[in-house]
Amino acid sequence: MKKNTEEKKASYKWDNKKPTVQMLGRYQPFHDGHYALFEKIIKKTGQVSIQVKDVHGVGDNPFNFSQIKKNIEERLLPKYKNRFEIILVPNISNICYGRTVGYKIEEVIMPKEVQKISGTKIRAKMRKTGKLKN
Repeated sequence: MKKNTEEKKASYKWDNKKPTVQMLGRYQPFHDGHYALFEKIIKKTGQVSIQVKDVHGVGDNPFNFSQIKKNIEERLLPKYKNRFEIILVPNISNICYGRTVGYKIEEVIMPKEVQKISGTKIRAKMRKTGKLKN
């Protein structure tokens, strides 16, 4: 049975026409909270468009798109090959719409221990241990 599941994952083909969940963020860095959210939302449609805001060098955003993409791929590829795409988008600050046309904007409530995960604290720890220089 495990082989069947693995074959299914490997044979999945991304389809832009298929309903897709959008996951927008800075991912400075991509951490366990982001991963937990991804695991929850991929169940909605089977594929996720991870949109990385272009904020490198703005405020405390030390990681560039290449670093973020590599970090996300290292975490997701083993289990979710072909079920996600990672794209760079502008520094989106507002999501607005005139009327509902086939999509929902919804908050996914995560457990308190996941909500407590902080990229700011992770970056501070990385700086303290020398893993992040800026």
